[in-house]
Amino acid sequence: MNAKKLITLAGGALALNAGLFVVNILQAGKRVPDGRSMGEILGLDPEEATWEDVEKLNRRDTMQLFYAAGAPQFEEMQGEYKAKVLSGGVLGGSTAYFTHHVFPTGMLTPGTEWLGKAFMPEGKNGGWGYNLFLDKRTGKVLRMRKMDTKVGPTTIGKDGSDSMHLDYGPYNQGVVHGMHDEVRQVNENLFICAGYLGFSGGPLNPGPFVLIGPPDQWVGMD
Repeated sequence: MNAKKLITLAGGALALNAGLFVVNILQAGKRVPDGRSMGEILGLDPEEATWEDVEKLNRRDTMQLFYAAGAPQFEEMQGEYKAKVLSGGVLGGSTAYFTHHVFPTGMLTPGTEWLGKAFMPEGKNGGWGYNLFLDKRTGKVLRMRKMDTKVGPTTIGKDGSDSMHLDYGPYNQGVVHGMHDEVRQVNENLFICAGYLGFSGGPLNPGPFVLIGPPDQWVGMD
C-alpha cells in the first residue's frame, strides 16, 4: 500500500472517530438538570434502584440521573466498591473495552477486567483511592491506578452542584494522566458516576458507570 493510500485511510479513521465523539456528546444531552427527580428518571423509588435499573436508561437519561443525584457524604466513602460500566451511547462498547483492557496498564491487556474502586478519606474533604482489576490468567486481583479524592463543584455538569471528584493526574502518565471521574449517590448502595479523558472531549464527553455497595474492607494498593 502506497503512502497516499495510507494517509487517506488514516484521515478517514480520524474523521470517523471525530464523528463518533460528536454523536456521543449529542446523545448525552444538555449538561444541566432538566428538572426531573431521580424517581421520575428511573420510573421507581430511587431507594429501591439497582444498577440494572440504571442500565435500562438511554445515555441522555443516564446523564440526567447523574445531574439529579447529589454528592455522597465524603467521610462515608470508605472501602472497596464493585463497579459496572454502563452501555448507553454510540461509544458505550469502546468505553467498556478501554476500561477493561487499556485502563489497567495503559497498554492493550485482553486478559484484564475492571472490578471497582476503593476509597480512604483522610479528613473532611481530602483522601485517596485506587482501582481494582482482575487478571484472568492468574485469578489475581490487582490494586493499582491511584487517585486523589475530594468533593467540589462538578466539571461535567454546568450547574455548579457538587460531586465527589477522582483525580488521576498526580500519579499517572499517558492517557490516564488526563482521566477524571465524578461520583454521585442514588441510594445507600448505588452511585451514579461519570468519567472522561482529556483527549476524547473531556467533560463534554463523559462515560457513565456505577459503583455498587456495600463496600468490602479497604486492603490498600499492591
